[in-house]
Amino acid sequence: MRRDSIFYKIFQQSPTLLFNLLATPPANASAYRFDSVAVKEPKFEIDGVFLPPDTGNAGIIYFCEVQFQKDERLYERLFGEAFLYFYRHRERYSDWQAVVIYPTRSIEQSDAHPYRSLLNCDQVHRVYLNELGEIRQLPLGIALMVLTILEEEQAPEEARYLLARAQQEVSDPEASRAIIDTIATILVYKFTNLSRREVEAMLGMRLEETRVYREAKEEGRQEGRQEGRQEGRQEGRQEGRQEGQQQEAANLVLRLLSRRFGELSQEIGKRISNLPLSVLEDLSEALLDFSSLDDLSAWLEAH
Repeated sequence: MRRDSIFYKIFQQSPTLLFNLLATPPANASAYRFDSVAVKEPKFEIDGVFLPPDTGNAGIIYFCEVQFQKDERLYERLFGEAFLYFYRHRERYSDWQAVVIYPTRSIEQSDAHPYRSLLNCDQVHRVYLNELGEIRQLPLGIALMVLTILEEEQAPEEARYLLARAQQEVSDPEASRAIIDTIATILVYKFTNLSRREVEAMLGMRLEETRVYREAKEEGRQEGRQEGRQEGRQEGRQEGRQEGQQQEAANLVLRLLSRRFGELSQEIGKRISNLPLSVLEDLSEALLDFSSLDDLSAWLEAH
C-alpha cells in the first residue's frame, strides 16, 4: 500500500491537516500550501514541504516525512535536506520545523542518538499514528490518517463510518468530496487483490463517483490506446474486451452472492453467467440490498 502517496494526496487536498497534529500550529495555517522542492548541488528532492504564503514577510517552513518502512538513515537525510534547503532560501523563511509521521514507534530509526538535541526540541515533531487514540473519537482529518494503518478486518467498517460522518459533518460539497475520494483511495490501495466492484460493495458506494476511479479509468484508457496500437484491429479488440468484461462481471457477482448467501445452485449460477454485461452491472449494485436468495430470484425474474 502506497501510504506516503496517500498522505501527500491528503495534504494536497487540505494542507491544514498537518497542523492538526501540532500543539502550536501557525496562526496562518489555512494559507499554507503543500509542495515538493528541489535542492541542487548536491541534488535533493524533498517530497513533503509546507510553504507559507508569499506575503513579502518571512514565514516558517514545515518539512514533512511520512515513514512506513524502517530507514536507518532517515534523520541523516531529513536534516541534511532541510538544513541545505533552509540555507539556500534563508531570506525567505524566518524559521523551520519538521514533522515525521510513523505508523508505530518500532519503525523509527534505531540509532537516533546523534540527533537527540533536535529530536527533543520544539522544532521536530514525531507522530505515531497508533498512539493518537480511537479512530471514531479523532478529528475527521486525523482519522483519515489512522485509517491507513488499520487491519483489513477493521478497515471497511471504519471506512463506512467515516463516509457517513463526512456527509453529516462537512457542509462544503467540495471538501466532502475530497474526503470521500481519500477514503476510497485508501481502501483501493489497501485491498489491491479485490476488484473495483468488490471495493464498491465493501464501501456501499460507486467508485465512478470518486476521483480515484476517474484517475484509474483514464489510466486504463491510455493503456488501452497503447495496446490498441500494438495488438491489431479495433474490432477484434472490442469484441475481446466485451467478452472479458462480461465474464469478469459474472464471476464477481457470483463471488459476492456466495459470500452473502453461501453456495449457489447450478441453475442460478448458469443464469447469472449468461446475463449481458449491462444487466450484470445493475445486479452488482442491486445485490447490496438483497436480504435473501428470494430477493435474488425475484430480481432475476424481473430482469
